[in-house]
Formats: sequence, structure tokens, C-alpha cells
Amino acid sequence: MKNFTLLLLLLLTFQLTQAQSSHLLVEKTLANYIEGSSYNKLELLESAFSSNATLYLTSKEGFKIFTPKQYVAFFKNSKAGVFNGRIGEVLSIDVVNDIATARVKIGIPTRKWVYVDLFLLKNTDKGWKIISKTATRIDDGKSK
Repeated sequence: MKNFTLLLLLLLTFQLTQAQSSHLLVEKTLANYIEGSSYNKLELLESAFSSNATLYLTSKEGFKIFTPKQYVAFFKNSKAGVFNGRIGEVLSIDVVNDIATARVKIGIPTRKWVYVDLFLLKNTDKGWKIISKTATRIDDGKSK
């Protein structure tokens, strides 16, 4: 019985350590997304996404689906490494085995815009990658 209890304790400790490790790695992917999009670091931003990720966003033309390359292109005309006013904050992360969901708040104070981004991530052979993203604007929408 003593050996069984010890084995169970070791197994639980291993699982907890794995879960914490996965959580930190998902956080790192989200940090790459936030830093890449806040400082116009195109390679860093693109590295957060799986190449076949799907982004469901509302643009001036309405609801559209974007690829990671199309999304990264939104930042191409800004100087790399210079803060563009986007402030990101991870609100939540939930990891289940090799998948995760995350909520990130993106504030753009100069425009008085606030968005909540929802991410679906997958642990791939290249590490944790965003495989899907959508966003909604949560400020009053009257500021321009």
C-alpha cells in the first residue's frame, strides 16, 4: 500500500509539473503574439501561429477569414521594434493535454479601443502554436 501511495503521488506530481510547463509554454506563445503585434516584429508575430491557422475577424468590409500572413501584413507599414500603442494582457489560459484556449485583452488607448481576442492553440511538433483566433471589440464603439 505504501508503494502504491508513493507511485500515485509521483504520478500526480509529474502530471502537475507537465500541466504547469504546458501553461508556461502557451504563455510564451501568447507573449510572442503580444510583443510581435505591439512592436511590429513581424517574424515574432508570425512565429506564434501555425502556418495553416484561421483567423476570424471583422474588418471594414465585414466578417472575414484571414491567414496568418495576411494578419501579419497589417503591421508591415510600421517601424519594426517601435511600440505602436497596442497593450496586451493575458486574461486566461486553459490547457487540456495538447490543446489550449486563451483570452487576451488588447487595448489601444490612443484610439480608446479595447478588444478581447480568443485563441485556440495546439501543441505541435514545433511547439505551442495558435491555430485559430477571433476577436471582438468591447469598448463603447463610439470613439474614432
